[in-house]
Amino acid sequence: MANPVILQTIEHAIGQATGEDFHILRQVSAGGGCINSTYRIESEDHSYFVKLNHSELLSMFEAEAEGLREIAATQTVRVPIPVCWGAADDRAFLVMECLKLRPGKSNSDRLLGQKLAALHGISQAYFGWGRDNTIGSTPQSNSRHLNWVEFWRVQRLGFQLKLAAQQGYGGGLQRQGEKLLERLPVFFATYDPRSSLLHGDLWGGNYSACEGGEPVIFDPACYYGDREADIAMTELFGGFGGEFYAAYRDCFPLDEGYSTRKTLYNLYHILNHLNLFGGGYLGQAENMTDRLLAETR
Repeated sequence: MANPVILQTIEHAIGQATGEDFHILRQVSAGGGCINSTYRIESEDHSYFVKLNHSELLSMFEAEAEGLREIAATQTVRVPIPVCWGAADDRAFLVMECLKLRPGKSNSDRLLGQKLAALHGISQAYFGWGRDNTIGSTPQSNSRHLNWVEFWRVQRLGFQLKLAAQQGYGGGLQRQGEKLLERLPVFFATYDPRSSLLHGDLWGGNYSACEGGEPVIFDPACYYGDREADIAMTELFGGFGGEFYAAYRDCFPLDEGYSTRKTLYNLYHILNHLNLFGGGYLGQAENMTDRLLAETR
């Protein structure tokens, strides 16, 4: 990250946002996933967490910051507070408060279940959000709908299937996918979800805890949707203990049809992984689609 232009821009942006001069004395790589580069920057008195990417992805950081602020405003589950964001010298940046995080344990899992249930209690009269964002680096449309089934058909599964077709994944995936889109109402015959504020990308890598055990979630892909979609993703790759699910259900019981619909919701993420990372996810996407279709016969 040691580009003087971007460093000076970040220093100035932090000063503008906080009202205090900030001069970087040390920068430490924080690793990073497959999308962004991440760093901890330090002055004599303060430290911040910084994400970097190409300047054309500034809107991705803007949407992430807005999502973090929307979750923070609910005063339910803790998120890192965004400080500032911008672009310079072909690089976009997002600066957030720097939290000392560690893996969550049983007490953190239990608290997260309670706090996530409270977050899901925040509702709107529509499904979607006030702006589009990304799921990973894939565009995620959040155009508002009053009908959840239509939202999921058009903005989620339908979009990912079209993207897969553009990338050469046709054949059985598309044929079966089209059938599934037609039969979506079957999964909601006795279930009418209300809109809930969702994290939107709640896998184990986006959950940690502060030193005192308070749970923290980050890297949101926020929108208002069926809360089952958040819970389903926690089961997709693991990382959430039994205390989490027990505490959540105690606060906000799930409908009995969730056990089937969780595959419907996780298919969205597997299709996204197919589109982002390639054909290693094709078989899983096809198997999930076939299982769902079998439920509609």
